[in-house]
Amino acid sequence: MTMTLDALMTVNDNTISGAELVVRMLEAHGVTHVFGLCGDTSLPLYDALARLDHGITHVLTRDERSAAYMADGYARVTGRVGVCEGPSGGGATYLLPGLVESNESSVPVLGITTDVPVTARGRYPLTELDQTRLYAPLTKWNKVIDTVGEIPHTLRTAFRAMTTGKPGAAHIGLPYDVQKHRTGGDDIWAQPEHGAVPAWRTAPDPESVARAADLIADARFPVFVCGGGVVISGATAALAELAELIDAPVCTTISGQGSLAETHPLCVGVVGANGGLPCTRDVLAKADLVIFVGCRAGSTSTEHRTVPGPDVTIIHIDIDPMVISCNYRTAVGLPADARRALEALCDTIRISGEPLPISRGAVAIVTAAKDEKAQALASLSESRELPIRPELVIAELNKALPEDAIIVADPGTPCPYLSAYYTLRKPGRHFITNRAHGALGYSMSAAVGAWFGRPSAKVVSVMGDGSFGFTVGELETITRYNVPMTMIVFSNSVFGWIKASQKSGYGERYFSVDFNRTNHAAVAEAYGVKAWRIENPADFPAALRAAIAHDGPTLIDVICQPLQDAAAPVSQWMG
Repeated sequence: MTMTLDALMTVNDNTISGAELVVRMLEAHGVTHVFGLCGDTSLPLYDALARLDHGITHVLTRDERSAAYMADGYARVTGRVGVCEGPSGGGATYLLPGLVESNESSVPVLGITTDVPVTARGRYPLTELDQTRLYAPLTKWNKVIDTVGEIPHTLRTAFRAMTTGKPGAAHIGLPYDVQKHRTGGDDIWAQPEHGAVPAWRTAPDPESVARAADLIADARFPVFVCGGGVVISGATAALAELAELIDAPVCTTISGQGSLAETHPLCVGVVGANGGLPCTRDVLAKADLVIFVGCRAGSTSTEHRTVPGPDVTIIHIDIDPMVISCNYRTAVGLPADARRALEALCDTIRISGEPLPISRGAVAIVTAAKDEKAQALASLSESRELPIRPELVIAELNKALPEDAIIVADPGTPCPYLSAYYTLRKPGRHFITNRAHGALGYSMSAAVGAWFGRPSAKVVSVMGDGSFGFTVGELETITRYNVPMTMIVFSNSVFGWIKASQKSGYGERYFSVDFNRTNHAAVAEAYGVKAWRIENPADFPAALRAAIAHDGPTLIDVICQPLQDAAAPVSQWMG
C-alpha cells in the first residue's frame, strides 16, 4: 500500500511538525488565548491546536481585524502578550490594522499569518503577497520563516522584542509547507520574563535623577502629565507616592487614564485637545515645571505644543529615548522604565534634606478644577431635551458601574465624553481606546478581548453607530461565547467627528457624512443579544441598570444628539 505524504510525515514519533512546534512555543511562553480566523494555509496549525493538549483557548472571530483588536484588548488588561492569527492573502492584510494600533500604543501583540508554501513563492500561487515587506514598517519586529528549524528561535525573538524596551507588536509569517515539515523537539524553551510587559526594566542614570530632583525642589508649581507608559509599567503606586511627596497635580493623556485614581485629590484628569476642558487646561497652564511620564507629548495632549508652552522647564521620563526632546527642549531626560524612574526620584528627594512633604497648595487648585468639571457635567447631563445628550450616558455610567469595571471606547463620539467626564475610581487599566490611529470598529472587539483577559470585571463597550457598522458581525462571536458585556451605541446617523469638523472649519459645508438610521437594538436581538432602544432620557437609567445586571450580552441603542450640535469637550469645536 502506498502511504500519502501526510502519513509519511507523521510516522516518526521522535520529531515534531512545524505547526506543533509553534503551538508548543506559544504554550512555553504562557499563552492561554489565541484570537483568529481560519483559512486554507492555516489548516496544519488548526490541526495541531485541535490535537495537542496545550491549555490554549482559540477564539474564532468573524473578521481578522476583530481578532487583532481582541488580542490588543486582552494584552492591555493583562499585561501579557496578546496573540492573533489569520490566513494568507486578504487575511494577512486584515490583521494589519490591529497590529499597527498595538505597535504605536506600546501594546505587546503577536500576529501570526500563515502563508503560501516556500516552494511556491514567485510562481503566482493564490493569496501570495510579500508579507515581510508588508509588515516590516508597521511592527517592532517581523519575520517570515523559511525553514522549520527556525521556529523556536523566531518565536523567542518575537516575544523578546514585544516585551523589552518600548513594548510593541511583532509579526511572524508561517508558510504552509513549513508547518508540515518535521524536526526534533529539543529546542522548545522560553525566557520566562518575556511573556508579559515590562520585561527587564531599565533604571535611570543617577546623575540625571539628581538633577531632576533639584529642579523639582526649586519649582514653584510642578505638574505631571502622564501617558500610557505609567499604566504599562505598573508605576501607579510610585507616581502616587511622588506626587504626594512634592504636592504636584497629576494630569493624564487619554491613554494615560488610570495613572492615578481620578478620585485622588491630586488627579486633575485628562488634558489636551480631546477630552480636556478649560478647567483642566488651566491647571497645566500654571506649571513652571512639567514632568512628562510615559507620554510622547504629542499634538493632542499638548494642544499642538501650546500647553505647556515652550518656555516651561521640562523633565521627560520615557522608555523610548527618541520620544524625549522631540517636541520640547528638555532640561533633564530620563530614558528609563517609568516605575524605576519615579522610584529613583522618590528616593533621591527623600534623602535631599528638604522638608517633606513639600506644600504647594496643589490640592485646593485641583479640587476647584474638578468641581468646575462636575458642574459642567451636571448642567448638561440633567437636560431632558431630545435627542438624548451623551453627557447623560456618562453621568449614569458613573453611578451604575462598579469601580473595577472596564470601559472600551471607540475614538469617535464616545472618546471625548468619557475622557472628560467618566471618573476612574481605581488606578490601572480600566479605560481603553485606540488613540494611536483611531480606526473605527475597535471597541466591540477589544472589549471581547478585555473580558477574556479579565472575566471577573464588568466590561462595557461604547461606540458610535458608524463604528457599529464596521464590527456588527462580532455580535455572533459574543453570543457564541456568551460574553456578559454591555454595549452602548450612540446612534445619530452620522460620522459625527468629521461633520463637526466640517462645521467648525469648513463653513458648514457638509458632504458625504450622513447615513440612514439603523435599529441597532433589533439587529442585536437578531443575533441573540438582549437589547433596548432608548429615545427618552428618563428611560436610560433603568435600562442601563438592567443591562449591567443581565448575565449575558446586552446592548442599549441610544438615540442621541449628533456631534456637530453637541457641547463635546474637543478644543477645536469649543472656541
